[in-house]
Amino acid sequence: MTETSYRKLYRSLTNRTFAGVCGGIAEYSNMDPTIVRVLFVILAFFTGGGALLAYPILWAIMPEPPLQPAPASWTPTAPTAQM
Repeated sequence: MTETSYRKLYRSLTNRTFAGVCGGIAEYSNMDPTIVRVLFVILAFFTGGGALLAYPILWAIMPEPPLQPAPASWTPTAPTAQM
């Protein structure tokens, strides 16, 4: 059997203006986040605000990505005093 890897839709931690919904959609679809945000505004205009209702729903449904554990070779260091 072959193992199939699936991509998951997460809210963005780096491309977030408000909650990371548009940034997460952009990362998932390999697009520029600005384009997704502009498309979202256009969609909200043409649906009479229906897309604005979808945003909080997506915010509640889309999880943030799991945090990656630190590498085994990483050790915490104390900050050094600078003069």
